[in-house]
Amino acid sequence: MAGDLPNLNDLAVFLVACETKNFSQAGRQLHLSQPAISQTINNLEKHFGTKLFHRQGRTVYLTEIGQALRPMAQELVFATRRMEETVSSLQGEVIGEFEIGCSTASGKYLLPSLIARYRRKYPLVRINVLVTCRDSVIKKLVSGEVAIGVSSRRIDHRDLEYRDFFSDEVILIAPADHRWADYRRVYPDDLLDEPMILREESAGTIEVLKKGLLEHDISFDMLNVAMGLGDAEAIEMAVEEGIGVAFISRLAAARGLELGRIVEVEVEGMKLYRKIYLARNQRFPTSRAQSEFWDFVHQPEVEMVNHISTPVPNP
Repeated sequence: MAGDLPNLNDLAVFLVACETKNFSQAGRQLHLSQPAISQTINNLEKHFGTKLFHRQGRTVYLTEIGQALRPMAQELVFATRRMEETVSSLQGEVIGEFEIGCSTASGKYLLPSLIARYRRKYPLVRINVLVTCRDSVIKKLVSGEVAIGVSSRRIDHRDLEYRDFFSDEVILIAPADHRWADYRRVYPDDLLDEPMILREESAGTIEVLKKGLLEHDISFDMLNVAMGLGDAEAIEMAVEEGIGVAFISRLAAARGLELGRIVEVEVEGMKLYRKIYLARNQRFPTSRAQSEFWDFVHQPEVEMVNHISTPVPNP
């Protein structure tokens, strides 16, 4: 093995390949070709004199040595970014790059607008959004893989700090030609026999739906589930196709409602809301770019709850 340190850019490519487990997907994320990713990994393996990945078709898996290298590579890349950001910040610029983990469909709709406003103020900052499940967001926050998380779940953890982000309304949607489209109002019992399209049970929308149903003495397993899908946009499209009705975030339903392909149906006595939070890990050093974003979200001119989402009513 050579005595000099590995190239930091190569280590950054290595970390993305670790995350994606696919060289082509890593290339798309980094705007590089698949052969360029493979060559970079080959260079690292030559440098260390050992294999870092097992290849199995298009999927790659870390070897034991690769697993041991990963946290150290994260530290090196993070320290280098911090060094560059510190120098730039001392010169009056807010600069840097960080990741936001997002587990909510509604968060996916809000973050692009928020990030666009933030970058108009700080154009030298790059923010990468990783959309994944809630458990994964929390896991990556705890490990320091993402700087900030957007999630509908709060867990008690000594290192995690939370802030209210916005209030999300979960609504019932039906196809535009559905018999419910004429009256736009049903009773909770009407939900029992109607084919329903649902997210996975761990999703935040399902948690609030379960609570809402129990308030009307309806258990979740009494629903007539026609299909399960892991993506709110896919559910909205399935409703458009007439497969069934569904409960999804109002933000995820906005496009279909505007185009008239689906309709919102009120459920008598049932209003479903969930709080969405920003979270960060206080154990890890915070760059100026991250701190500015954390505070930027709650500046009056960019507050989103007032004009995008319906606030949670007072009891």
